[in-house]
Amino acid sequence: MINIFRPTALAATISLALVAPAFAESDLVTVVTSENPQTQLMAMVLTTQAVEQGADARILLCGPGGDLALADAPEAATAPQPPRAASPQGMLQALMGRGVTVEVCAIYLPGLGAEANVLLEGIGVAQPPAMAGAMMAEGTRVWSF
Repeated sequence: MINIFRPTALAATISLALVAPAFAESDLVTVVTSENPQTQLMAMVLTTQAVEQGADARILLCGPGGDLALADAPEAATAPQPPRAASPQGMLQALMGRGVTVEVCAIYLPGLGAEANVLLEGIGVAQPPAMAGAMMAEGTRVWSF
């Protein structure tokens, strides 16, 4: 008797193996929800350090943290912070320059009543299935600020 389930199970396993890497895009997902500029800046500082140590990082900005993504950001996002006069948004842009993907939560712009054109160039809108997959991928660390 021929086992018809074995090839099907093998095909399913191969399909899953091919799909899984699509979610394993990052070693680190940094989630910023805080409105506090020191907390936002520290999130960027630590993410920068992780990138310098070889991490493939991704940043998700939600709620007040999403304001970092705005082209017309609040002063708190752009004001220099001690001790090195860096701003949260400035460090975010430096990370983007190093290839870090930055996205706002899918509900951020609708919550503002705004369109994607209010965001800094290069910042996208996270797709929940892809972001959830990235956060759950084996070996991914999630930092939340």
